[in-house]
Amino acid sequence: MLTTVLLYALAPVATMALGGLIAAFRTPGPKLGSAIQHFAAGVVFAALAVEILPDVVHRDAPLASLGGFAAGVLLMLGLRVAGRRLEGEEGRNKDQSEGSTPSTDAGRRSLGMVLVVGTDVLIDGVLIGIAFAAGAKAGVLIAIALAIELLSLGLATSAALGKGGISRTRSILTTAGLALLPLVGAIAGTLLLGDLSGGWMEAVLAFAAATLLYLVTEELLVEAHAVPEAPWMTAMFFVGFVILLLIDMVGSPPGG
Repeated sequence: MLTTVLLYALAPVATMALGGLIAAFRTPGPKLGSAIQHFAAGVVFAALAVEILPDVVHRDAPLASLGGFAAGVLLMLGLRVAGRRLEGEEGRNKDQSEGSTPSTDAGRRSLGMVLVVGTDVLIDGVLIGIAFAAGAKAGVLIAIALAIELLSLGLATSAALGKGGISRTRSILTTAGLALLPLVGAIAGTLLLGDLSGGWMEAVLAFAAATLLYLVTEELLVEAHAVPEAPWMTAMFFVGFVILLLIDMVGSPPGG
């Protein structure tokens, strides 16, 4: 199972690194970036709707599910607060450091973002391991969904590093380094959570559901709505949703 998880975890690793490479040379325009984020949100939401949530409901363990869901929400909200505090402290340090060099200022400005992004993608990797523990099809769909999400994140991270004064080479290397973290998370998720059973597995699946919901509603869609939207951009959410839905239907056995 670990070999299979690692194979599919390479997809988000590759897409995030690719996104970082592309944005280092040519940053996508705001409209294209928003369209990609809408598409990624639709794909992630479809994977959640067709695989993770039905599994949580069918296991019929409300207390374990409630505990896991609450833990996922608290973790994501905690990361959000921590990220904002890091950004705030870096802003204050920037205002107070008049004698620092431009490269030092650039490093300080990007540190908080790198830490938050790193934690985020590490959790994404853990979710891949959790999904494969629930079933091979669930793992494949989550890996596909997160590969598209991390393409968007790689584009955004590399572009933000470039705007912060980080050199092109450092931007590419930083994004590539962050892209390896889903692989680490997938290994950890498989080894630590792959053999869980009973209420523990229900709690872990509910945790995954909460984090994926947060990813869609508070990260991808919030960022996608930061620019004026055209109908075609909004439609990309539904395109992503129906594509993954069709993939799930085609991959399911007749009557299954």
